[in-house]
Amino acid sequence: MEEEKIVYSRPQCSTHLSATEDALYVLGGRWTIRVMIAILGGHTRFNELQRTISGISARVLSSELKKLEVNHLVERTVIADQKPVLVEYVPTEYSESLKDVIAALADWGAKHKKKITV
Repeated sequence: MEEEKIVYSRPQCSTHLSATEDALYVLGGRWTIRVMIAILGGHTRFNELQRTISGISARVLSSELKKLEVNHLVERTVIADQKPVLVEYVPTEYSESLKDVIAALADWGAKHKKKITV
């Protein structure tokens, strides 16, 4: 089977690089996509997220959640009418646009797991 090459003109290549750099700026951290997967999967409370994402520290999780909130991918909701006060991180409508990207990454990872060295 012959591989099909993708050929970009210089402006197209520049556009693709710029768009990819923008995406990686938001999603490129070590933990960012993991946090989004957990949130999109229905885990919304801080401690629940920390238990779900193996190896993430509370400080790093807090920082990731703040970045995701600033980039409008999660919304921090405080439920103050009960004790203790509940804080939930819920996906925004905008974050739904990541589902296909995350699914494609997961699919690629599953297909190439044997070739990937960690």
